[in-house]
Formats: sequence, structure tokens, C-alpha cells
Amino acid sequence: MTDNYNIDGHKLHYHPQRVVQLIDAQNDWSKTKKVYPIYMEVSPIGACNHRCSFCAVDYIGYNPVRLDLEVMRDRLPEMGKLGVKSIMYAGEGEPLLHKQIAEVAEITKQSGIDVSFTTNATVLPKDFLERALPNTSWIKASINAGTAKTYSEIHKTKEEDFYKAVDHLKQMVEYRKTHNIKITLGAQSLLLPENFSEMEKLIKLCRDEIGLDYLVIKPYSQHMFSDTHVYEGIDYNEFFNLRDKLVEMSIETFKVIFRDETMKKHTKGNDQRYQKCHATPNLWAYIMADGRVFSCSAFLLDNRFDLGNINEYGFKEIWESKKREKNFKLVNDELNISECRVNCRMDKVNRYLDSIAVGNISHVNFI
Repeated sequence: MTDNYNIDGHKLHYHPQRVVQLIDAQNDWSKTKKVYPIYMEVSPIGACNHRCSFCAVDYIGYNPVRLDLEVMRDRLPEMGKLGVKSIMYAGEGEPLLHKQIAEVAEITKQSGIDVSFTTNATVLPKDFLERALPNTSWIKASINAGTAKTYSEIHKTKEEDFYKAVDHLKQMVEYRKTHNIKITLGAQSLLLPENFSEMEKLIKLCRDEIGLDYLVIKPYSQHMFSDTHVYEGIDYNEFFNLRDKLVEMSIETFKVIFRDETMKKHTKGNDQRYQKCHATPNLWAYIMADGRVFSCSAFLLDNRFDLGNINEYGFKEIWESKKREKNFKLVNDELNISECRVNCRMDKVNRYLDSIAVGNISHVNFI
């Protein structure tokens, strides 16, 4: 079944001008400092109403800090003008807990930046449907079980939150239909020992009861700094046989995206990986709920990747700063890629850029 959303791939080839700009810059900081992110992840709030057993950012502490609306009102238009094309609101906490998140979505879209959310969907601000949905490209809900009991055990919350998430997603689907809004609504689940037997139930729930567009089933990836190691070393060879049966449950209006290619990375290891991260600190970035800008989401709280704070400086000043220059040199000269997460967000982007930079494609001129 084709992944129409290319979730297990990348879309960088649709941004050739930025690719050319980056490749042309190479190790020249005077050129690289002008290469701005295409995509960013932004955490509106540090607090979260769940304590998921797999949470990669548990080490940050779920601090109840939030981005200031007036700061975002200044920074987002600036970011759009500088070349930022998309933002996913997710982060260290649950983004919909930010009381002004609908207005943030409006401002983001008005700034020429595409909007998306990854959420547990158990919270639905009263103005979210009317103000955020029309300005959002996609919403992906994290639902990591097919029953309320298993859901509560994995999400570390009450069983009623399972039904809240279902109800809120139903409201989104209904609002989209009633108001003819162009937005993709999907869900995702990690494939874990506790929930693999419930994937068929989850598919039926998302497809038949809620009316979503897709369900992504993906592997767990151990974060380098995470406090939890419950799922470290999962053998995904045991789950490959689920693929065909689950993918066959796709229909014309609903797709099951089983990320087996990503799962295979966990079984193969990093031996065939590129030697340099091309995406960092160039094509993406992360803003924490306290306003700090990091060049890579895998290194949050690592001062070497901290570029500055949007509460204190404009985005242009941060992006062209001495801190980013120092981080640029660190990534180029010192960063050991083998220590990074196997399922890195920029892995496919890096593989694509590496093939261009290294030039190891056979018969490259036979287009």
C-alpha cells in the first residue's frame, strides 16, 4: 500500500532552491548562516496531562512553562519572511494545553507558514475547531492502544481519556465535513509488546468509528537522554509478520501506514549510515516551551545545541549568531553520528543530501 503522505520518506526534493543553497555553502559559514529552516518543531507548552511509558522527553520534566503569545506574534511573521515553510506544534508537553493555541495557529498560517499538530487529543480548547482547524494542514493523534485499558496503562492516565480522544477526533472529522475544510486527520501508534495484539482493533476504531484518513504504526526509538529504558532493545523482527495483514485493512479513504522500513533500521544498526548530519543546524530547528531554540530535537538541554532564546532575540539574530556558527562547526567536525538515534527525524533527509554531497550514485547522468 502506497504511503501517499510519504511519512516514511522525505519531501526535500520539492525544495530544490534550498538544497542548492545548502550544497553550495558546504563548509563556508558566511553562506551557511543564510540557510534557514524549511521545517520547525515548536513546543507551545512544557506541561503534559499524560506520562506515557515511552516518552522520549521525560528527562525535561514536564515544566509548566509556555510560549508567550505576544512574542510569537512578533517572531512568526519574521520566521515566515526568512524562509520557514512549516511548523509542527508538539514538543515536551501537550500542545493543546496552551490556552491560546488556536490563535497561535492563526498567526502561523497568516505568516505564510503551514501548520500541523501532534497531540494526544484528550484536550480540545473551545475555539480550536473554529480557529485552528481551517488554518491547519494536518493533525496526528497519538493513540497507542486499541482498548481503553491498555491505553491507560501505556499513557499512564485514566481510561476515560481514551474515550475523550475518540470523541474529540470525531468532532474534528465532523467539523471538517460540515465546513468543507481541507485538513488531513490521522493517528499514530508505537508498536509495543503491550499493544501489538490490539492493532486490528485500533485500525477499525480509526477507520470505521472515528473516520480518520490514516493510522501510522511505527517502532519505538530510544532517546539518548531519556530516563525510560523500558523498551530499549525491542526486536522488531518479531513484528514484521503483522505488516501484510494490517496493511490489507486499508481502504480507499483510509490508509494503514506500517513503517517497516524504519523498523528494519533497528535490526540493521547504523553500519550503513552517512558520516555527517547535513540537516543540522540548517534545514530544521526546535523551539522549546521556554523559548530556547535548539538546532536538533535530539539534543534538547545540551548547551552545545542551544542557539538562543526567542524571548530575548529575533529569529534572524539567533540563526546567524556566533552560537549557531559554533554549533555548525561542532556538527561538521566533532559530532559522532553513530551515537544519534536510529530513527532520527532527519534520517531520510540526510541520506538524500549525503548522496548528493558524496556523489556515490552509479550512472548519475542517466536521468
